[in-house]
Amino acid sequence: MIVLLEAQRAGLFNRRDLVKNLMAGVIVGIVALPLAMAFAIASGAKPEQGIYTAIIAGFFAAVLGGSRVQISGPTGAFIVILAAITAKHGFDGLQIATLMAGIMLMVMGFSKLGTIIRFIPMPVITGFTAGIAVLIWVGEWKDFFGLQPVITGAHFHEKLMHLIAALPGMHLATTLLATLGLVICIVAPRFIKRIPAPLIAMVVVTLIQYYAQFDGVATLGSAFGGIPDSLPSFHVPEVTFSRIVELIGPAFTIALLGAIESLLSAVVADGMTGTRHDSNQELIGQGAANILSPLFGGFAATGAIARTATNIRNGANSPLAGVVHALTLVLIVLVFAPWAAYIPLAVLAAILFVVAWNMSEMHHFWDILTHAPKNDRVLLLITFVLTVFTDLVIAVNVGVLLAALLFMKQMTDSVKVTGDSEVDLAEFCPVGVPKGVQIYSIDGPFFFGAAETFERTLASLNADVTVLIIRLGHVPFIDATGIHSLKATIKLFQKRGARVIVCEANERVQKKLHLAGVDAMLGQVNWQADLGSALQTVGRVE
Repeated sequence: MIVLLEAQRAGLFNRRDLVKNLMAGVIVGIVALPLAMAFAIASGAKPEQGIYTAIIAGFFAAVLGGSRVQISGPTGAFIVILAAITAKHGFDGLQIATLMAGIMLMVMGFSKLGTIIRFIPMPVITGFTAGIAVLIWVGEWKDFFGLQPVITGAHFHEKLMHLIAALPGMHLATTLLATLGLVICIVAPRFIKRIPAPLIAMVVVTLIQYYAQFDGVATLGSAFGGIPDSLPSFHVPEVTFSRIVELIGPAFTIALLGAIESLLSAVVADGMTGTRHDSNQELIGQGAANILSPLFGGFAATGAIARTATNIRNGANSPLAGVVHALTLVLIVLVFAPWAAYIPLAVLAAILFVVAWNMSEMHHFWDILTHAPKNDRVLLLITFVLTVFTDLVIAVNVGVLLAALLFMKQMTDSVKVTGDSEVDLAEFCPVGVPKGVQIYSIDGPFFFGAAETFERTLASLNADVTVLIIRLGHVPFIDATGIHSLKATIKLFQKRGARVIVCEANERVQKKLHLAGVDAMLGQVNWQADLGSALQTVGRVE
């Protein structure tokens, strides 16, 4: 409970801050209610299971996490992944995958992998986030328009064709209620600041359906039998070795996406509050939340950027707000659950339409597409297309792999292997470089991408070179391929009868070359600290 102790040491449990955090927690709890139900339904779960997730994950991530103001629960980013897992393995399979993902997150946290987000480029994150937004938007057409399509096919384009074919049969009352909910979600924030727009939309549309009783409008009651007015009991999913094997891939996907989403949310929170989160502790807290959530009827959860921002805007500055958010949801379940049966699915679909638009970050997507370097634009589009038409796992893997390859190419292009000119060497050798002595400098990391350039450049030297001096002063690091290439070059010139001197290597590079036996190959006299010393060993410095 590090964040609680830090908040106490910072004096954030005084009366004034307690009131602010209590109010923020109540407000964000109300905001979380419609979102939790909508995300659960879209993920193939029951609406109450989304609320249970928000309660358990919200409480334990707040208490055990690494951010003072993070709010956790079901999120839109998970919908596509969780829906696929539920469809294939059932809800029990989803809970087992969530539990496994929680263990993975805790291992990542204890292994100090909290900086994982730095290794995923922004075009990849933006691409798959926008792709998920498209999938959520299209996936909600059925409930928004009251369609009854027969959806077959495993791919996005097949489902899209079936939905488009079913559009002429849209249910008028359902569509009008959904449109009203969408308009309220968009317009209400301009005029009403203190009450969350999704809550206003849900209450207004539910009241209209309650009094009008339109035929054919699907509600939580007709679709799911409403919401129980009690909390879930402790239940351990039946875990077998075969289930672990078949769910290891989905579990890793949940863990990876959960880590990315939670750490992104924590970074956003830091920017809004001026604080600094503990990324490793945050992964541990999210791991604990995902282990406990399925044991109490929930499923996968992560840090929620929108709810975290709402929490901060309403004055939260300690984990108390996250705890109150969870307790508010408990109170709502115990008191208002019977009324939930009248909530139309259409208004939850409308809320998810807005969620999908916000997730897409269209302005950011367009900015990268129009102003970023060509490689980043290509990376963005590839990740986006793969997310929509294949799946998130392939999209992220391919995106990160392509980003790594592009980075290595850029690094390789930046490495220079050049012969030093007389002007460059004037301070070391005023009378000029002696005949037969050739001096080459490597500028940049000496890794596998640059090894071929190094070998090709030095192999082209004339056979009359008697002394080759290799300067490593601008080499920040060297890898195994670079060491192998250097050793091969030394052997080549020694076979020609030429002498090879290596100089100016930094301490890190020196250590690696020593362990590889390069200094033994050269001999002590051919291993020098600087160019001046190297030239002195040739006996030509005046």
